Amino acid sequence: MPNSKPTLYKETSEKFPEVFSAVEQLGSTLRTAGPLDEKMSHLVQLAAAAASQSEGAVHSHVRRALQAGANADEITHTLLLLMTTIGFPQAMAALSWANETLNKSR
Repeated sequence: MPNSKPTLYKETSEKFPEVFSAVEQLGSTLRTAGPLDEKMSHLVQLAAAAASQSEGAVHSHVRRALQAGANADEITHTLLLLMTTIGFPQAMAALSWANETLNKSR
């Protein structure tokens, strides 16, 4: 799957490379600080993105989860599990955003 970062991300990271490097380093450090593997880490972050109703972060973490070896069923299940926590409408919104990214990856 090609790296398809949004234009704003690319432009801002070019303008502030030190900041983006530090954020990316923090993410790498956090993902390797505990027992969760990379795929599980991205599924957890996907759930957090869905709970905060961040459409862009949902798209990003679906892409990252796929790159880490997650499949569409695992991504869908991650979001379905949120229905009783964040509510049916919010979980369905996140699922619709995830499906946009999943459909592009096929």
